[in-house]
Amino acid sequence: MNSHRNNRVHKEQAVDKTEGTPSPDLRSGGVSGQELTIQVEGLTKSFETPRGTLPVLTGVDFAVARGECVAIVGASGSGKRTMLQLIGALDRPDRGRVFWRGQDLFRFSEEQLTAYRNRTLGFVFQFHHLLAEFSAVENVMRPALISGETPPGARARSMELLDIVGLAGRAEHRPGELSGGEQQRVAVARALVNQPDLVLADEPSGNLDPATSEELHQLLDRLRRELQQTLVIVTHEPDLARRADRIYLLQDGRVTAAAAT
Repeated sequence: MNSHRNNRVHKEQAVDKTEGTPSPDLRSGGVSGQELTIQVEGLTKSFETPRGTLPVLTGVDFAVARGECVAIVGASGSGKRTMLQLIGALDRPDRGRVFWRGQDLFRFSEEQLTAYRNRTLGFVFQFHHLLAEFSAVENVMRPALISGETPPGARARSMELLDIVGLAGRAEHRPGELSGGEQQRVAVARALVNQPDLVLADEPSGNLDPATSEELHQLLDRLRRELQQTLVIVTHEPDLARRADRIYLLQDGRVTAAAAT
């Protein structure tokens, strides 16, 4: 797995939880020397509705350092999921830029964007989206196979990850034979199978009961620390947000400050 990361990031008014002091403005160059995975500048996005144009993001700036876990919180409808989709190149902004390792994503060709999504990112969704006709290990294998890994290599890697998330003994079970928490752990393993540069998690525990949510939160916390995985989480769960290195609050279309924990 990736084992090279730095635990620091920045944003105007953002608070570093370990130091408790304001971090420098993104545009000030105050992160000189920091290795960034994602850098967002002036991101804006609107949608057309029957009642007219609905602005969702109106100028978002933030960045994520390699190896850092960042939580994005905000009210329903604040644009958290939209921002995650833009970082994941699942949609395009009206204005602004998203840089991955210094490269402007939206100058990529469609082929390059497909490769970015398939090989660089791992996605964990609120609803696991496992394929019902495939076993747990086959579900985990699929991104690796799509990326060109051989079936034996994909299976070996998938079994390793299922063991890490505590499901090696359930590898041949289909999703319908697994509990909701087990299905979501399979989804986490699937997100990690290509050893992604960045994992994007959209309300990963939003469909689970409190006890199962806590188990998943502990798993994500352990995995990102042991694997030094860069992680951006959109969540309404205070417990999950508190486990992040940094928390960003999205409101009125902007990342305005880090939420206190």
